[in-house]
Amino acid sequence: MIAALPLFHRIAGQPVVVLGSGDAAEAKRRLVERAGGVVTDDLQEGIDKGARLAFVAHEDETAAQADAIRARCAGLLVNVTDRPALCDFTVPSILDRDPVLVAVGTGGASAGLAKQLRLRLEALLPHSLGALAEGLYAARDALRSRWPGAGDRRRALDAALGRGGPLDPLVEGSPARLGEWLAGDAAPMMTGTIEIVLRSADPEDLTLRELRWLGAADRIAFEPGVPAPVLDCARADAVRLAIAPAESIAQAEGLTVVVRASGLS
Repeated sequence: MIAALPLFHRIAGQPVVVLGSGDAAEAKRRLVERAGGVVTDDLQEGIDKGARLAFVAHEDETAAQADAIRARCAGLLVNVTDRPALCDFTVPSILDRDPVLVAVGTGGASAGLAKQLRLRLEALLPHSLGALAEGLYAARDALRSRWPGAGDRRRALDAALGRGGPLDPLVEGSPARLGEWLAGDAAPMMTGTIEIVLRSADPEDLTLRELRWLGAADRIAFEPGVPAPVLDCARADAVRLAIAPAESIAQAEGLTVVVRASGLS
């Protein structure tokens, strides 16, 4: 289970309440303006204008609680600086490869940890990532024309964007290869049925290949005893099918991954 639902909230041109003074409040104002939001420092004015988010950065505990309650009662989602218990949402550390955004959050536990993780990722993700995303967006009609079926289209993209694929997003220069990939021979798609026999209940013991299978599967068939954290490694929209131990699975379109619990002690 995850403690919070990660969402990307569009605020361009929208009013956002930011209350307080000092460095923390200024940081929130810069963040809102960076995302195109219109900052208002008056709560009632923000409520009247239809604001949906409020940042409260008062140093005084009583003032912070009072404004948080008032904003929440008016229907706004509230973030209170350094007070996770008063927050409806927390602010992650952001890695910007516009239009690709990677947000690293700790649920308010440690902003320093989130920052250091983001800095490590900065070194891994090339600046061409944004151009690749824009190229794929512009190629939507061409993708639909070549692969009319949504499943085939997703599998083709999985193969191209995977490690070592022609559009590997971690390799500089991938955007320049997009046109050639669309016009040429597509990378082989993963189809058929693959079995994973678990060696432990810990998802960290899955191999990279097994994680790739789970991430690409159209269907996940699982035996009793397969831990939920292992199933959580699969795509959220993959079909899940509970099966009996040793039950065989009929071949279906796309990729089916069968997860066996027989290897667990």
